[in-house]
Amino acid sequence: MRRCIALFAVLAFATSAPALLSAQDSGEVKQDRKEVRHDRRDLRGDRKDIHHDNRDIRQDRRDIRQDRRDIHQDVKDGDLKDARQDRRDLRQDHGDVREDRRDRRHDERDKRSDRRDLRQDKKDLHQGEPKDSTK
Repeated sequence: MRRCIALFAVLAFATSAPALLSAQDSGEVKQDRKEVRHDRRDLRGDRKDIHHDNRDIRQDRRDIRQDRRDIHQDVKDGDLKDARQDRRDLRQDHGDVREDRRDRRHDERDKRSDRRDLRQDKKDLHQGEPKDSTK
């Protein structure tokens, strides 16, 4: 009787072990897919941020050119008070360009990091999938 119970326990464990292992594998694959999806989303967001930063830099450079023209015109007209104000605007615009360029550099780093993460997640995902012998 004891042998039958022990044999039954061994058979029950032997049949349930592959199911448990495959359930864990499918959970890992789902997690990998989720990470891939999030990394793609982050990468798209970083691309948009870089695009906006480039547009901001272009606008700030236009502002700088306009401020220089205004300073030149104000000095030419003899209006030194407006020239001083335009110089302040010019300094502010230079600061804006530096800040936007710094933001763009950080976004580029984030994009590279997200692309690396995406490649690694894809590699992990493909390693977790069983090989298809029908191909």
